[in-house]
Amino acid sequence: MKKKKIIAFAILIAVIAVIAAIAAYVCLPVLKKADDPEELRIYIEGMGIWGVAFFIMVTVIQVVAAFIPGGPLEIAAGYCFGMIPGAIICDIGMTLGSMVVFLLVRRFGMAFIEIFFSREKIESLKFLKTNGQSRLVIFLLFLIPGTPKDILAYGVGLTDLSLISWILITSVGRFPSILLSTMSGDALGEQRNGTFIVVIIVIAALGATGALAYRIWLKKKSGDADEQVEQISERQEN
Repeated sequence: MKKKKIIAFAILIAVIAVIAAIAAYVCLPVLKKADDPEELRIYIEGMGIWGVAFFIMVTVIQVVAAFIPGGPLEIAAGYCFGMIPGAIICDIGMTLGSMVVFLLVRRFGMAFIEIFFSREKIESLKFLKTNGQSRLVIFLLFLIPGTPKDILAYGVGLTDLSLISWILITSVGRFPSILLSTMSGDALGEQRNGTFIVVIIVIAALGATGALAYRIWLKKKSGDADEQVEQISERQEN
């Protein structure tokens, strides 16, 4: 396990180094224009296909480096590309990022996950198992706004879910939430401020509701697991 953790950490350092190199040549010029959204949009549009590639690359990085929030990036994609194209671009990037996470977790297991998350958080995902019902649960968790999709993306790699199933779940399940975010960015770019405010309120409300529902459901699952352990212990004592 220690050797795997060292290798996983070395890979992470290599990824960070690559990201830093890319940032020096591509990201920094973009960030310099971030204080002027209209200038940023013109710059991204001027990059053509490379602007699309840039956004996909950044989205992949956002998923792998789980501590980076994805919402602002989705809004920016809607602002720069429009609602539908922006959503598709973000979904492609997040699907690719989720594939990278999935394969790295499959290769290095807990050693890789513990770089980003505590063992306690990982233990909270014990409900992730591969069967028909669990596939539906995983899909719903990615469909519902507000659920912790970052750690869930890492936790799925610990199951024996197939890569094809995972690609379908993450690409379809994430899309509605992404679409809402790019809708707000598109409204902002078109100066439809009323629509932008309404969509942001809807996103916040759905996110808060989803987060609360997830916590209640997780607490219930944890309580059921503890009860099963107690019943087993009682049977063994008798």
